[in-house]
Amino acid sequence: MRLGINLGYWGAGMDGDNLAVAQEADRLGYDVCWVAEAYGSDAPTVLSWVAARTESIDVGSAIMQIPARQPAMTAMTAATLDSLSGGRFRLGLGVSGPQVSEGWYGVKFDKPLSRTREYVEIVRRAMSRERLSYEGQHWTLPLPDGPGKPIKLTVHPQREHIPLYIAAIGPKNLEQTGEIADGALLIFPSAEHLEDTAMKYLRAGREKAGLTMEGFDVCPTLPLAVGDDVNGLADIFRPYTALYVGGMGSRKQNFYNQLAQRMGYEKEAAEIQDKYLSGDKNGAAAAVPHQLIDQTALLGPVERIAERMQAYAAAGVTTLTLAPAGFTLEERLTALRAGTEALERSGLA
Repeated sequence: MRLGINLGYWGAGMDGDNLAVAQEADRLGYDVCWVAEAYGSDAPTVLSWVAARTESIDVGSAIMQIPARQPAMTAMTAATLDSLSGGRFRLGLGVSGPQVSEGWYGVKFDKPLSRTREYVEIVRRAMSRERLSYEGQHWTLPLPDGPGKPIKLTVHPQREHIPLYIAAIGPKNLEQTGEIADGALLIFPSAEHLEDTAMKYLRAGREKAGLTMEGFDVCPTLPLAVGDDVNGLADIFRPYTALYVGGMGSRKQNFYNQLAQRMGYEKEAAEIQDKYLSGDKNGAAAAVPHQLIDQTALLGPVERIAERMQAYAAAGVTTLTLAPAGFTLEERLTALRAGTEALERSGLA
């Protein structure tokens, strides 16, 4: 099992620290550094900066938002980043959510599965440098009855095949991800529930495409906090878990809330959402069960984290992406080094 690092969103007050974290992960031999975007910093700009200041670690978008870009632009960006980084770019895609898609980009959040499938097909065609033509439900290239003509990408990516990941949570999205992508970006993964919440759907998609799980990268992100007080460490992530389970999306459409329910926390997920949406964020954080946090984060001393890593590897994880907690740069770097030590102790390195 390999290790990754997730820097999250740029512009959150730790910009210089984020670069230092990426450079330390590079020095420690981490496999990939992921960067996110929502409605602040964009991922490609940050990835180009990180790639220019590191040596061997891959850089990946987790995610580049599908409603933010036409698929041909995404292919251009991916090819450019792969070329500039010397073949170190990984393209992670996702539809985001209805609030961002419709409120920020003005793109209707409808038929996300078919939209994602068409988007991936166009991106792959464009990156292969064939003359681009496509006729689908969401995109038609070139436009009919006009001056447009099939065009091919002029930039040569460093590699013939740029790895393509999809951020997936729901069963149908997970199955399609297994079918059309090279890897899955997961969030709030529990080793104990991974088979029922993700792996069986990914496997079904691979089988549908006539493929096996061999070479498919199962890549969840887990918060990491190192220390002896597991309960205290879990409390660090209460606001984070409450935000996603309670406030990320609407009452009717919150993928993270639905995931918590599938993990057996139906009653708790409802309470967290009720409190969060009513404005009681502290109450929502207090309502998050300790067990939910402990199952979806790496907490405790190095020995305990090593055991948890073994559980994730046994559940099918191939790249474990860490989001180290800490209020200072040194705390985050210490957690990053502890992640490497835990992987070595686990015997999975």
